[in-house]
Amino acid sequence: MAMKIGIDVGGTFTDFFLVRDGAAPQIHKTLSTPSDPSIAVIQGLKDLAATMGPPMTLEEFAGEMDTIVHGTTVTTNATLTRRGAKSALLTTKGLRDALEMRRGIREEQYNNRYTNVVPLVERYLRIGVGGRLDRNGKELEPLNHDDIKEAIELYKKEGVEAVSICFMNAFANPAHEQAAAEIVRTEMPDVYLTVSTDLLPSIRFYERVSTTALNTYVGPILRHYLSQLKTRLSDIGFDGILTIMQSNGGVMSPEIAIRNPAQTLLSGPAGGPGAGLIYAQAHNQNKCLTVDMGGTSFEASMAVDSPIMVNDGDIDRHRIALPMLGIHTIGAGGGSIGWIDDGGLLRMGPQSAGADPGPVSYQKGGTLPACTDANLVLGYLNPGFFAGGKIELDMDVARNAVEEHIAKPLGLTVEEAAAGMYRIACNNMAQGVREITIKRGFDPREFPMIVAGGAGPIHSCLICNELEIPFQIVPRESSILCAVGMLMGDLKHDFVRTFVSPLKTVDWAKLGGIFDEMIAEGAAMLTEEGIPTDKHDFFIKFDCRYLKQYHEVSFVVPRELVDKGDDKAIVESFHKEHNRLYGYSLEEQDVTVEIINVRVQAVGTTDKPQILDMEKGGDDPSAAKKGERSVYIPEDQDFSTIPVYDGHQLKFGNKIPGPAMIEEVTTAIFVSSSFDCVVDKFGSFVLYKKGREDLVADTLKGDK
Repeated sequence: MAMKIGIDVGGTFTDFFLVRDGAAPQIHKTLSTPSDPSIAVIQGLKDLAATMGPPMTLEEFAGEMDTIVHGTTVTTNATLTRRGAKSALLTTKGLRDALEMRRGIREEQYNNRYTNVVPLVERYLRIGVGGRLDRNGKELEPLNHDDIKEAIELYKKEGVEAVSICFMNAFANPAHEQAAAEIVRTEMPDVYLTVSTDLLPSIRFYERVSTTALNTYVGPILRHYLSQLKTRLSDIGFDGILTIMQSNGGVMSPEIAIRNPAQTLLSGPAGGPGAGLIYAQAHNQNKCLTVDMGGTSFEASMAVDSPIMVNDGDIDRHRIALPMLGIHTIGAGGGSIGWIDDGGLLRMGPQSAGADPGPVSYQKGGTLPACTDANLVLGYLNPGFFAGGKIELDMDVARNAVEEHIAKPLGLTVEEAAAGMYRIACNNMAQGVREITIKRGFDPREFPMIVAGGAGPIHSCLICNELEIPFQIVPRESSILCAVGMLMGDLKHDFVRTFVSPLKTVDWAKLGGIFDEMIAEGAAMLTEEGIPTDKHDFFIKFDCRYLKQYHEVSFVVPRELVDKGDDKAIVESFHKEHNRLYGYSLEEQDVTVEIINVRVQAVGTTDKPQILDMEKGGDDPSAAKKGERSVYIPEDQDFSTIPVYDGHQLKFGNKIPGPAMIEEVTTAIFVSSSFDCVVDKFGSFVLYKKGREDLVADTLKGDK
């Protein structure tokens, strides 16, 4: 009875997704323990052990666990709350203020109250070191060892826990950084150390120093946590495989995660896009949009054959230049607070009531109306069945809060005010989807939407109406979608090297040698993680730009084109991708195209669990009907009494005409009057525009 478990540690709940041979997948949630997240992990495993038939002890259960894939927000929360390690930076003399100078561009040009980001390393601990390399890596000035030793004495005195080393032009020659690192290791053997050329050997100093500083800042935190987790798992007898989710949607061993903790900064939500694609593929779709609405935030991502990747991003305004999934986050969730701005306009979020005190209806001290309160007023939530009845929602206090803070100031009824809150929240999320589609050259109407999160399926129909998306899928495991995705991830490692050259004059032999080095490094890491060579794959990317252009375009290049030196085919691929992203290319002008960086992604394919098909249940859902209640219908701008179904009782093939409500312990699904719903073979709820039965023809026939 080999078991695989995906574990997603969130700020409020820790989610578990258990699959085992011959049994239906199992979902479990337990309250997180922020002071030591590993406590909640063990508690959740204990709870799952008790549900086995017959019940098992924790130790017996641990002996049956084959694989644990773990996603964590430890590094993200450490960054957001400024609770990382006391860090220091050794850099080239004259450049210690790069973390504050950044790119010299104000993020908000017209905001007179704009303040710069506060660096993760205090200024007095950023020390300039003598020594200089030119852009080709040639030494102009030898490394000053005395400067390094003097800095180390300060670091010892100040109790520094972690040190970053990042020198100008080190990407072209790591010798100075490696020499400085050896001194630090000798003088401070217990300090956490990050060397920029080990982590990110690429051009652009600010991006490299910022990424290095981030890695160092969270390194001791993650090292401590994973050490605790491994110890606790060992104590209960777990001797299976433990892997850690990383920001690129793949997994890695704990040892590699400890060396490169910055790769876990999106560990929590990174499982979602891959999982979304699995559910889309069940309907012959190779692409999808995945949206996840929780209590505080809304995340949107997309996949075409595989989840879309980006080569850099920001974490709390700190730049990180490591490959990661293109996940766009906005402040829109069940806890998003409704308020009226100085111009008299209704707004939703980004302020959030969070989990404590939470929305007014939680009765935990909240006073401002949140999205959940509006949903309660509109009938989308059952006050006696929220979280399966664990939380009793108070309708009266929700109505009073909406009336006092929104309805009266705007001269609206309570219902009109709640409907306005609902619509604005949906519009905000629709705009979030536009950020990852239209702005990247994709039409959202061509993508099915995979809806996740406890609050997502209440709002998805209106979002789809706004974006003209005719097809959406709410997985049965939607509330823990990231934990599901963690079991579907392969081991992945990304490598980058700066290689500046016009494509027409590339030294193809030299470039091929660089690719061979990165591939060999990736193969060694995969082998270290126990992946056999026949399951190794390597994907090559170029970062190219038009000559003197500021930005680059990243695109996949088949290895055979490199081996043949086929610059024309590669240039043609660049023009095509540039046109897709920006709506134009300079192909006809014959502008020179140059390479800036080359990349390799090493992928180790893992065995994936199979999600069992449901038994067919016919198209009649009446056996699952719980009753009826009055619900606001956005298309009609009025309330209507509609049927309510128990989602756990619905079967494969059951068809639910909209409007209707479907309730589960962890979520509620609103099927608006514009959509109908059918249950597919995975038990997912597939919503499609009325009249578009062609989108789900196989499911309606009972084939999928």
